[in-house]
Amino acid sequence: MFRCVRFGKRLATRMGFEPTRAEHNGLAVHRLNHSATSSCRRTSTQYHSLSSALTLRVKMVDSQYYLPNDIGISKLDCREAFLLLSPQEKMYSHYLSRAAWYGGLVVLLQTSPESANIFVLLQRIFRKQKPEQLEQVAAEAGLNSEEYTAFLVYAAGVYANMGNYKSFGDTKFIPNLPKEKLKALVWASQAFQEQPAEMQALWDSCSHLLYSLEDRQKQLGLGDKGITTYFSGNCCLEDAELTQKFLDSKKLSAYNTRLFKRDNGGKTSYEVRLASAVLKDCAVEGECSSCCGSFTFEDKEFTVKRGDYAPLMEKVCHYLQQAEAYAANDNQKKMLEEYRRSFTFGSVEAHKEGSRYWIKDKGPIVESYIGFIESYRDPFGSRGEFEGFVAVVNKAMSERFASLVSSAEVLLPELPWPREFEKDTFLKPDFTSLDVLTFAGSGIPAGINIPNYDDIRQSEGFKNVSLGNVLAVAHATQKEKLTFLQEEDKDLFIKWKGPSFEVQVGLHELLGHGSGKLFVQDDKGKFNFDKSKVINPETGEEVSSWYQDSETWDSKFSTIASSYEECRAECVGLYLCLNKQVLSIFGHEAQDAEDVVYINWLSMVRAGLLGLEFYTPESKSWRQAHMQARFVILRVLLEAGEGLVGLEEVTGPDGNPDARITLDRSRIRTVGKNAIHRFLCKLQVLKSTADVEGGRALYDKYSTVSDTGAHNFLRLRETVLLRKEARKLFVQANTRINGDSVELVEYEGSQAGLINSFTERFQDDAEQLEADLLEMSKNDAACWC
Repeated sequence: MFRCVRFGKRLATRMGFEPTRAEHNGLAVHRLNHSATSSCRRTSTQYHSLSSALTLRVKMVDSQYYLPNDIGISKLDCREAFLLLSPQEKMYSHYLSRAAWYGGLVVLLQTSPESANIFVLLQRIFRKQKPEQLEQVAAEAGLNSEEYTAFLVYAAGVYANMGNYKSFGDTKFIPNLPKEKLKALVWASQAFQEQPAEMQALWDSCSHLLYSLEDRQKQLGLGDKGITTYFSGNCCLEDAELTQKFLDSKKLSAYNTRLFKRDNGGKTSYEVRLASAVLKDCAVEGECSSCCGSFTFEDKEFTVKRGDYAPLMEKVCHYLQQAEAYAANDNQKKMLEEYRRSFTFGSVEAHKEGSRYWIKDKGPIVESYIGFIESYRDPFGSRGEFEGFVAVVNKAMSERFASLVSSAEVLLPELPWPREFEKDTFLKPDFTSLDVLTFAGSGIPAGINIPNYDDIRQSEGFKNVSLGNVLAVAHATQKEKLTFLQEEDKDLFIKWKGPSFEVQVGLHELLGHGSGKLFVQDDKGKFNFDKSKVINPETGEEVSSWYQDSETWDSKFSTIASSYEECRAECVGLYLCLNKQVLSIFGHEAQDAEDVVYINWLSMVRAGLLGLEFYTPESKSWRQAHMQARFVILRVLLEAGEGLVGLEEVTGPDGNPDARITLDRSRIRTVGKNAIHRFLCKLQVLKSTADVEGGRALYDKYSTVSDTGAHNFLRLRETVLLRKEARKLFVQANTRINGDSVELVEYEGSQAGLINSFTERFQDDAEQLEADLLEMSKNDAACWC
């Protein structure tokens, strides 16, 4: 038997003002704050000043690790779009949604060792008693109304994030009520009364980690920097780098893998596990040869095996096969066949083939995508988190995006890099606005540009989607909750935030992620650029570096790839939103157009400041790719000087630290445009030439958060934490078959609505599904410690 062991000694990195032992034991946060300021009764002015500062710091730190009772929860409305579908389209949507929801459960196993067990615990409680039924039980168990609400908020957060770490920011969140109170509620529940031994075992398996805020468990990360289940607990960055080289040598993608480091009789070996329904490692029906087996690479033993998440992959394949019967055309049928082959055998090549058919499926009424897609949460940046979405086209908004696509070949030359650094041919993609019916995974974005496979994007194309009903509710803002802006900017911000973000998303996805060439030498030695003629504009010399055939953007730039690319796309949006043709496409003219530009740039500057919430000083690391990107842009614009951007620390009306942002709109088209022009050109040239060293040096420079220089960003981070607002949670509908038709089942925008949607989503095979999740979690439990 192989045994997972942890190599190396963990360093204790406890810092001042971290949550106390009381929090580890589950005491409510208000008790923490009280105890931190009332342990003795000195009366000197100096003591009171220190005590106030301590209280403030404790509150700021604590607030990162729980979801507030007043967190926004919104219903994601898709009723009108769904009702316009034909019976065939509704059936197609239903089965695709089922595949997405079951696949989305994989995220529990990709997030933390305890997430799957917490999910099952909540499901068992709420399958027996709905939130409104459980309320009286909670009161009798000694919970007050605030504590019961905190429990519901926690449960809703676990469902919405598919685990107990925030999908946006990767920090852990714990229940904001005492552990003893939550235990009392579990013991009083009907689920416990009916199966006490099973429920106690389930509680025992996850209750410690459910509340634990030890340093390493506060955020996702690799090795001592955090928790990850993409790698066994004994893996470090060197293991990830070595494994990436091995995978490249075998021309295997890391997208659908996890890595387990083993101690095999005192000799280190590695197991690369592929996500698949099939458990056999030999070639099986439908395969010419198997990628599985044992290999020696750089004096290390590697084993490639199948079967990760097998029960869930089997369910995904089952529902994809059901959906095939209702596909609208051959491209959809072949797409689903290849997806099934991918999830059956663990083949990324099959998923790439399915993605090719997906690109060819132009203008479908029902749009979807499914698989191991985004690598944001892999600490190494190469492994994809599972997600699946099903959505219906919004024809009116899609017409605007189609106009933007038609203008792309005119707009691309406006970007600040030489022609040789742009793709040889712009492959016009589909760009549609969609109303989401289903989005399964850890979170819901505002827009998507996929597939992420570099070779397909460079030579065959891609698709862009903007998620209209997500945008409609995600950016609804109350004036009193708008932080860090001047009062005179707030009304304008509220009026134009939605329209300006719509423009930014369109440019970001289509001409941001859709632009730029990667210089590649294939396995026959042939270059996709003229090596003797192309000049690097940053050095004035010939291009001296490029990608080898087996290398990709993600594998080459690894840990900075996601954020760097998001930064490049955001800069493209800022740069091209100054174009009057772009503004006209979205219906903005004259003064309205200027206001859209101003709010778009102001939003980016503000987002850069808000991004400090997602920086961890202890490890000097960023936890969210987009927010790191926006902070980098803030730094670039501050560096531009000439009064373009102002950022000052002030005292708020409540007497607590605050900050104010200013943006001189008269300098956006001069100072601002020039600054983004220079920076964007550097980003693209370094990306095109695979200059990892130069790219990392540039990006790390602007990503640095310190307390020196013109702005004390570490202190500003504390202010941001003090005044932050939790991200909204979304309640999604279910679909169910009634006779020959498909019904849409909707839920209210509340904690109870979100919880009910999940318990009803998996009610057909709940017990078997929960048993499978617990078994998969148990099988790898020894590998995380």
